[in-house]
Amino acid sequence: MVYTRKNQRNLTSAERKAFVGAVLELKRSGAYDEFVRIHIEFYVPDGDDGLRVAHMAPSFLPWHRQFLLEFERALQKVNPRVTVPYWDWTRDRSPASSLWSEDFMGGNGRRGDLQVMTGPFAYGHGKWELAVDVTESRFLTRDLGRPRDPVDLPVAADVARTLADPVYDVAPWDSTSKSGFRNRMEGWTTGMSGSARFRMHNRVHRWVSGVMLGGASVNDPVFWLHHAYIDSLWSRWQAAHPKSKRYLPDVPPPSGDPQHGRVAALHEPMPPWDVPPAALLDHTGIYRYA
Repeated sequence: MVYTRKNQRNLTSAERKAFVGAVLELKRSGAYDEFVRIHIEFYVPDGDDGLRVAHMAPSFLPWHRQFLLEFERALQKVNPRVTVPYWDWTRDRSPASSLWSEDFMGGNGRRGDLQVMTGPFAYGHGKWELAVDVTESRFLTRDLGRPRDPVDLPVAADVARTLADPVYDVAPWDSTSKSGFRNRMEGWTTGMSGSARFRMHNRVHRWVSGVMLGGASVNDPVFWLHHAYIDSLWSRWQAAHPKSKRYLPDVPPPSGDPQHGRVAALHEPMPPWDVPPAALLDHTGIYRYA
């Protein structure tokens, strides 16, 4: 049966409670921290050698689609009715949004150490201790909007410009690609400075800040709501460009190409699941977005 991922602002109080409860149970069992470890392992910058699948590569979108599915299946083992909601950051743009309420994601970090003090994921409540990629602090941190170095969330016009690009991705298939829907959506730019360098997906991570910066961003549960919205935008792009190739490169870069062996082509497996991008181009038999 096809299930529905809802906008978080439209969840009932029972649905919010069920989602939070399932996430906390994954944390209690240790399963949640495995998702953090996976994302850290596959967060490979394009300046590094070796295969990149999670970021700065064409497979950014299908890799995270599979990642979301794996997380959602884990949640549904706890509660079969739970699905991952999405956060439309073009509409819910304020620290006062319902997303950050006491019964859902909790609020901003306090001044000084940025520790989140409210909500179910506050360290003080004893159920959310960071265990992966931590140095000194074992609590969730946020700095919504980065007041000392302000950054705004993307707006609807940014989304429209990104969706308008008719080509999925272009060479050199990394963060320096000058066009292509994937790199526009991931949000890398060149020739810019400060916060202007970061657009779309990347800009949202910076707006939340705290542990949402870097490979261990999964330590903040809002990660999943953010990426569910990114996934929904990929669906919208596919619908808007039915004649475009749905994934590029469709064949591996040849020997001698700087990206040979460093990006996943259409039918090449993406670790750690060995699922190719081709298997993730259509989600409509599994879930839909409301």
